[in-house]
Amino acid sequence: QAQLLESGGGLVQAGGSLRLSCAASGRTFDNYFMGWFRQAPGKERDFVGGVSWNTGSAYDGEPAKGRFTISRDKAKNTVYLQMSNLKPEDTAVYYCAAVRGVITDRWNEYEYWGQGTQVTVSS
Repeated sequence: QAQLLESGGGLVQAGGSLRLSCAASGRTFDNYFMGWFRQAPGKERDFVGGVSWNTGSAYDGEPAKGRFTISRDKAKNTVYLQMSNLKPEDTAVYYCAAVRGVITDRWNEYEYWGQGTQVTVSS
């Protein structure tokens, strides 16, 4: 059974940094695209960005451009979301997800999801 487990969330002041991790287990993720999403209360789930498990090529969604970096470490079976210059509007639950064979920003196309990790940015 595939499992994704996020960690690294917390409370940070505006302008600060956090690195989220997503530990993947239970199956091989070859040919999978690993996405990061976030959801604030009362808002839709937004695509932050993602990375190809095979190639390591990263794709930024709007929230990530210029401030976030997405990467993966195959040896550790872990995907990372490095966030810098955080703003209060980045406050949300951040989710890691996996989809096979496609690169997509549509949350409903993803097969596997983590439980999420809360990021709170204070002003």
